[in-house]
Amino acid sequence: MAWQRGQSYGQVLRDRMLGAEGSIHELAERFAVSDSYVARVRSKRRRLDQDTPGMQCNHVPLCLAGVEQAVLVKVEAQPNHTLSQWCARA
Repeated sequence: MAWQRGQSYGQVLRDRMLGAEGSIHELAERFAVSDSYVARVRSKRRRLDQDTPGMQCNHVPLCLAGVEQAVLVKVEAQPNHTLSQWCARA
């Protein structure tokens, strides 16, 4: 599976990159990552003494936040409807 935007790189890559010698640009080319990624990983190790990625958080509320309860009430009221019937009502 290929890397996608928003996903963290694997821990093995991080460990190999942190164990390697060279400048930021050299490591970025060698491991096919951006210069800023190498700089951030090195900085985090230096500042916090951590080699693992932190939690990702984008601070964007979910689109359906608070709606799931209303949907459950409607489905429980008419449980025999199919998905196509529910979509036609929307």
